[in-house]
Amino acid sequence: MARYYAIVPAAGSGSRFGAEVPKQYLPLLGHPLLWHTLDVLCRHPRLERVWVVISPEDAWWSRPEWQQGWLELGPRLEVVACGGASRAESVANGLRAAATALAEEDWVLVHDAARPCLSRTMLDRLMDELADDPVGGLLAVPVADTLKRADAGQRVWETLSRDGLWQAQTPQMFRYDLLRQALSACRDVTDEAGAMEAAGHQPRLVRGESTNLKVTYPADLGLAEWILRGRRAGE
Repeated sequence: MARYYAIVPAAGSGSRFGAEVPKQYLPLLGHPLLWHTLDVLCRHPRLERVWVVISPEDAWWSRPEWQQGWLELGPRLEVVACGGASRAESVANGLRAAATALAEEDWVLVHDAARPCLSRTMLDRLMDELADDPVGGLLAVPVADTLKRADAGQRVWETLSRDGLWQAQTPQMFRYDLLRQALSACRDVTDEAGAMEAAGHQPRLVRGESTNLKVTYPADLGLAEWILRGRRAGE
């Protein structure tokens, strides 16, 4: 039977966020943002192991005040300092580091370090709907807003039809060997689904939730805190 593993590329600098601290290490409810991202993965009973891929120059992971928090995530978490210059390179390096544990048909879930609000419900849905899929797929939500294409002067050039358009999220879940081959052949992509598409595959879209936001700008951090507080209050 295929097993489930997760890789979290966390080697980015978060330059768009505009903070001195990489955004994955910004404080969120008493922990680094990255802790919340890893927590839901490390607690899921079907995930055998979770690899977090950090930069070889990362000076934040080992800060003394955070060590107890990382330990609380349990023995299935493994940190590898082999992050690359891009997301695709970090994921490919992570797959290489994990190669001795993975079989060709095993599932690999790649999740953004800056998506701390993934829920157990969304993880279950992704795994259940893709369990018998030969390729895999990703969480996504249908585009709800009107889309505008801008010209060089930042004026509306045209209005785009949103019919059939989805906003990609993570985790993105694919068979290990297919993903490894796809990323080896195509590194100029912003997500794993893009590499799979370039290799001729058609990833399946699994309905996600708007609460699975990616923290990109400062205002997103407050929204993530609001979501997590609300979820805890409902437990």
